Amino acid sequence: MIKFAGFGRTLAVTLIVSAGFAGAVKAQDVTDAQIKAARAAIDAIGATSRFDDILPSLAARVKASLVQASPNHEPEISAVVDEQALALAPRRADLEKEAATIYAKTFTQDELKAIADFYGSAVGKKLLSDGPIATREVVKAAEIWASGIDRDLRTESGTKLDQMIGAKPAEGGDAKPKQ
Repeated sequence: MIKFAGFGRTLAVTLIVSAGFAGAVKAQDVTDAQIKAARAAIDAIGATSRFDDILPSLAARVKASLVQASPNHEPEISAVVDEQALALAPRRADLEKEAATIYAKTFTQDELKAIADFYGSAVGKKLLSDGPIATREVVKAAEIWASGIDRDLRTESGTKLDQMIGAKPAEGGDAKPKQ
């Protein structure tokens, strides 16, 4: 039994190390053409645009925190934090590069081109702008539909059960036991 447990641990370690090497090899498989296609797709769908406010938001929080600690130095704090934030702004490119690498690993070059082509088209842009509105309306419709189904299921089940056994389930699903 001990030999088997040792073998199991050795196998597990081997698999983990192999997976690590496989990931490293896969990372090397991303070509410049794939990265270029991934950047085009990312730009078309605005995949990283939601992260544009990270640095300004962090700067505002740092300013607020420092000003709270030293309210008499607000102008100096604001100037220094703004200066440092601007110095860090070029690091935004690191996020874009990482996002492009992730997309390049996830999608083929042809898929990335198709994504960029579709979302760069008029209908793709419309889907991006109006899709969330349509989704919100579909969710509302589903809630209304579910409410109607719930009502009808309770009513019809209650009617059938009343006919069968003379008992009617409680309305609303939150029946309290009789005391």
